[in-house]
Amino acid sequence: MRSKKKEIFPSALEDARAAEQCIPSPQTLSPSYRLAFRDHDFLLLDELRPVRLQLELLKPELILQEHQIGSTIVIFGGTRIPEPIVAHEQLARAEAATAKDPTDESLARKARIANRLAEKSRYYEEARKLASLISQAGKLPGNSKEVIVTGGGPGIMEAGNRGAHDVGAESIGLNIVLPFEQKPNEYITPELCFQFHYFAIRKMHFLMRAKALVVFPGGYGTFDELFETLTLIQTKKIHPIPVLIFGKDFWERVIDFEALVEEGTVSPEDIQLFQYVETAEEAWAIISET
Repeated sequence: MRSKKKEIFPSALEDARAAEQCIPSPQTLSPSYRLAFRDHDFLLLDELRPVRLQLELLKPELILQEHQIGSTIVIFGGTRIPEPIVAHEQLARAEAATAKDPTDESLARKARIANRLAEKSRYYEEARKLASLISQAGKLPGNSKEVIVTGGGPGIMEAGNRGAHDVGAESIGLNIVLPFEQKPNEYITPELCFQFHYFAIRKMHFLMRAKALVVFPGGYGTFDELFETLTLIQTKKIHPIPVLIFGKDFWERVIDFEALVEEGTVSPEDIQLFQYVETAEEAWAIISET
């Protein structure tokens, strides 16, 4: 994976291959005789969790260094917000099913949800456009290269990687093992597509190079990443970065930030840690001045 200067010691791979040449015997065939770093059963022990955490932090870090990626723009948002053409196809099917059985409340509810997702599908296009603007600017002489990073899945994440792909730029996907929704999207640069087990390590990689965080409407995962970042800025665990939230109507409907101030659970200045935007151009104007 990485080239390095010639060492006086054999490489780990050379040592591993040498160990495989041992003469078979009851002793050498015992699991205890395996080199520790070649023993998968050993590495998967509960007691080795600290080592696995370290490996999961280190592997993407070394690859990103190898690709000379020093600055990123993070795009978060719902996995269930598809591109407009798909959203409206889903809405048409839901409305057709409801028309066949108007008394079925579950079908009516699905139609209402499909309608709301169709309305929000415009954010897919805004995320795609913003990623293109950022990535295209990074290709111009004299400009710093800001690489798009997403959670690697469908929906808004796909839109972010797709926008970079549209202009021939690389982008990063930080996927995670989940029982659903987490097949890597096809627009991630393959060499920069990572899979994580630990949410905590994945979150660190989102922010370690982040110049800005852009958040679109989403669900629990989007909320988690947004509030994690706001908390880190609030507590000065990271230097302040622009936190841009698309869709003021959506966010004010689902979270009453002003109520948190009124209740005394956050300070008035805490809701100045982010700002609302509605278009890719508006977000890019802020990011480009950072």
